[in-house]
Amino acid sequence: QVQLVESGGGLVQPGGSLRLSCAASGSIGDFYTMAWYRQVPGKQRELVASITTSSSTNYADSVKGRFTISRDNPKNLLYQQMNSLKPEDTAVYYCNVNGRWPTQYESWGQGTQVTVSS
Repeated sequence: QVQLVESGGGLVQPGGSLRLSCAASGSIGDFYTMAWYRQVPGKQRELVASITTSSSTNYADSVKGRFTISRDNPKNLLYQQMNSLKPEDTAVYYCNVNGRWPTQYESWGQGTQVTVSS
């Protein structure tokens, strides 16, 4: 079982920055993709950014150039630096781990609220 613990969410003014962190523990395995998702009321959960074991990244068009996803494999940590935040970024952000080898699994964090407002 893989457990994910998130931190770093909160209230920030438009144009400000936040850094989200996600700590993974348990039987994580050696090859797994980590990702950040977000969800707002009335909309489905959407993929914000993902990163593979070898640090290949993918971003949603809405956050390209503003968000940066990274991981620290020895420490099993996932980060997301969020700059130039907009009110439209307000959402609950979820950490996700998709295990591939030696076992396949999917794990989700509890979610952390990010609110961008003046």
